[in-house]
Amino acid sequence: MKTTMSHEGQESSEAIGKKIRNLRREQGLTQAQLADLANTGIRLVGNLGNGKETWQTEKLLRVLSALGVVVHIYSPYDKE
Repeated sequence: MKTTMSHEGQESSEAIGKKIRNLRREQGLTQAQLADLANTGIRLVGNLGNGKETWQTEKLLRVLSALGVVVHIYSPYDKE
């Protein structure tokens, strides 16, 4: 499963957290299993899923990658 998240609508941390939580559950993963796949701590996975705003970008990207998520960030300055 691949999901694309765009910053065009400025996703809130709660909305992103909900997506992460839902993807984890859809894939039948516990927080501990996802933390292991993402090579990060269970506390971070829990915080991400709860929409906490204390994320570290590198760890967030590892979690999303472990879930098979492709992230596209669009800038108004990008030329197509």
